[in-house]
Amino acid sequence: MPTPETRIDLAIKGMSCASCVSRVEKALTSVPGVISAKVNLASERAQVALVPGQVTLGDLRRAVAAQGYEIPEAQADAAPDRERAEREREMRRLKVKFFVGTVLTVPVVLGSFPQLFPWAPPILQAPWFLLVLTAPVQFWVGWQFHTGFWIALRHGTANMNSLVSIGTNAAFFYSLAVTLWPHRFVAAGAMGMTYYDTAAILMTLIILGRWLEARARGRTSEAIRNLMGLQPKTACVIREGLEQDLPVEQVVPGDLLVVRPGEKVPVDGVVVDGASAVDESMLTGESLPVAKRSGDSVIGATLNKTGSFTLRATKVGRETVLAQIIRLVEEAQGSKAPIQRLADQVSAIFVPIVIAIAVLTFGIWWVWGPAPSFLHALSSFVAVLVIACPCAMGLATPTAIMVGTGKGAELGVLIKGGESLELAHRITTVVFDKTGTLTQGLPVVTDLIPVNGADPERLLTLAASAERGSEHPLGEAIVSRARELGLLLVAATSFEAIPGHGIRAQVNGAGLLLGNETLMQGEGVVLGVLAGEAERLADEGKSPLYVAVDGKAFGLVGVADIIKPEAREALAALKQMGLEAIMLTGDRRATAEAIARQVGVDRILAEVLPDQKANEIRRLQNEGKVVAMVGDGINDAPALAQADLGIAMGSGTDVAMEAADITLMRGDLRGVVTSIQLSRKTLTVIRENLFWAFVYNIVLIPVAAGVLYPVWGITLSPILAGAAMAFSSVSVVGNSLRLKRFRPA
Repeated sequence: MPTPETRIDLAIKGMSCASCVSRVEKALTSVPGVISAKVNLASERAQVALVPGQVTLGDLRRAVAAQGYEIPEAQADAAPDRERAEREREMRRLKVKFFVGTVLTVPVVLGSFPQLFPWAPPILQAPWFLLVLTAPVQFWVGWQFHTGFWIALRHGTANMNSLVSIGTNAAFFYSLAVTLWPHRFVAAGAMGMTYYDTAAILMTLIILGRWLEARARGRTSEAIRNLMGLQPKTACVIREGLEQDLPVEQVVPGDLLVVRPGEKVPVDGVVVDGASAVDESMLTGESLPVAKRSGDSVIGATLNKTGSFTLRATKVGRETVLAQIIRLVEEAQGSKAPIQRLADQVSAIFVPIVIAIAVLTFGIWWVWGPAPSFLHALSSFVAVLVIACPCAMGLATPTAIMVGTGKGAELGVLIKGGESLELAHRITTVVFDKTGTLTQGLPVVTDLIPVNGADPERLLTLAASAERGSEHPLGEAIVSRARELGLLLVAATSFEAIPGHGIRAQVNGAGLLLGNETLMQGEGVVLGVLAGEAERLADEGKSPLYVAVDGKAFGLVGVADIIKPEAREALAALKQMGLEAIMLTGDRRATAEAIARQVGVDRILAEVLPDQKANEIRRLQNEGKVVAMVGDGINDAPALAQADLGIAMGSGTDVAMEAADITLMRGDLRGVVTSIQLSRKTLTVIRENLFWAFVYNIVLIPVAAGVLYPVWGITLSPILAGAAMAFSSVSVVGNSLRLKRFRPA
C-alpha cells in the first residue's frame, strides 16, 4: 500500500547560489517523515512531500536553520502580495546600496589611478582617504555577503557569499595593512600600493549584478501576478435580505451574490435568478460571451457583460477554478526538470573546490610569481574566488521553467512541472482519443435526404417528434436540430425503443419507424435509392438513420460527431514537427477511417474498448515510441496515466488537472502543438543557459588562476572578474526571459 503524503510549499530565505539549494534539500530530506524536497533558487521556495502527522513545520524550520538558512514564520499560502512587497523592498535596498557604492567608489578609482586621472585632487591618492571611502562599501554595501559567509562558516559549509567575502576582504585587509604599516611593505617595491579600488569596485559591481538579477527574476513570475490580478477584490453579498459589498475572502459556500453588468464574477457558483452573457475568454479563450441563465454554472473572475444575475456560491477561496490554476502554475514554477540534476550535483562540491584552487593559486604565484609576487598572488587569488560564483548554474534551469510554465498559462496550457515540460520535447508519437478530442463530442444532424422530392423539414419534424421522448444521443441531436430551426413538434404515441436498432412510434396517426438498416429490413421496408445514400454517409463517418412512414421509406437522416474545426490544422502542424499522429477509438474501422481522412492522422487504432486503451498505449511504448496521449482527462484516465505524457482537454468549468501532465484549458487541439513547441523552446534555453554557465567557469577560472600568464603574460584582474561574474547571472536570467516572447508557430 503506498505511503500517504502531503505536499507543502515553503519560502526559504538566505540562499545565494546553487550550492545553497543542495544543502537546503539535504537538510529537509534528513527530517524523518519527509519523502522528498525540491528547492528552487529562482523562486526561493521549497516543495516538500511528507507523511502526514510525522513532521511539523518546526522540525523543518530547525533542520533548515541548522544549515544557516531560514523558513520565515509567515507561511500563508494566500500571501502573494506580501511576498511581492518583500521582493520589491529587496530591490529598492539593492538599488540604494548600488548608488551609494557608486558614489563612494568613483573617487576611490580616481585616486587609485593618478596616471589615468592626473586632474584628480591629490587628497584622493591618500591611503587614509581611500580607506574612509572604501570601508562603507566593503562593510555596509557588502554586509549581506559577510553575514552569509559567517553563517556558512559556522555551519561548516561554503557558498557564493563565502567566495565574495573572502575575496574582497583579502583585498581590503591587505590594503588596510599597507595603510597602517607602510614601512613593512617597502620590500619588493610594494610600498604604498593598495587594493582599495579592487574591493570597492567588486562590491559595487556584485551588488549591481544582484539588483539587475532581482529585477529580472521578478519578471519571471509575472504570469502568477497576472492570474492573481484577475481575481475580484469584493463581492455584493445578500445577507439578511440586504446587499453588502464585502471582501471576496468573506464569501462562503451557499451565499447569494449579485453580479451587475461590467463586474467580474467573484467566485464559482450557479445562477439562481436573472440572465446575462459572460465573457469566459480568460479561461476558455472563446472570444464570444456565453449566455447564462438560471441553473447554469459560472466561474469566478469571468466578466459579466450585459444583464444582472444572482448566483449561489459553490466554490470559494482555494477551491475556485482560478485558484486551482494559480496553484498549479505555482507548483510548476517551483518544480525541477531532470536536466537540472547535473547542475545540482556539480554545485554541491563546486565552492569548496574553488576555494582550494584559489589557495593553491595564491601559493604557487607567491613562490614562483613575478615581482612583487605577493601582489600577483593576491590578485590571482581574489580573481579566482570572484569569477567562480555558481549563481549562473543555479539559475539556469529554474528561471527558464518559471518563464516557460508562466507563458504556457498565458496561452491556456497548464503544465504540471519541469519534468512534464522537459518530457514534452522528447515525444515521438501523439495519440488522440476521437470522441470529444478530435471531434466535438456531441452528435449533430448533418444531412436530410427525403425521397420523391419530399420537404426536408417535414422529414426532420417527423423524426424529431418521434425522438422527443428518447434519451439516446442521436435522438437528442435530431430533436435539438429541429428546435434550432423552430419546427413545431407534435406528441408521439405508442413510443417503443428497439435496442440496437431504433424506435417505433405513432405521429399524427401515422406509424413511424426510425433506425438502422436491420430495423427496416425486419419490418419489410424497401429502401431503394436510400441504401446507396446510406452507404455514402457511412463512408463519410456519419451514422445513417432511416425514416419510414406506414411501412414505406420516407427519407434518411445523417448524424455525426463532427470534427473540431482546428483538428486538421493541429495534426498538420504535428506532422511538420516530425511527430506521428494516431487516432484511438471504439468506433468500427469504416467510421474511424472516414474521420482519419478528414483530419489526416497517420494510423488508426479502431474498435478499442475503454478498458483496452491503456494496453494500446503500452503496445506503442513497447515499439520504442515516446507517447503523448490526448484525451478528455476523465474517460481516458488509464491511458493518460500509462502514456509518457498525458494531455487533458479542459472544459473551462471542469478542468481535469489531476488526470494529466498537461491540461489544455481552452479545449483547442492547437494547444497540443503549443505545448510541444514551448517545451522544445524552453529546453533550448535551458541548454544554452547551462552551456554558458559551465563554459564560463571552465574557461575563466583557469584564466583567473593565471594559466595564460607564463606564455602570453595574460592575467584577469579581480575587477574584470567581478564584472564577468555579475554579467553571467544577469545574462542567464535575461536569456530565460526571452521565452516571454514565445509565440506558437
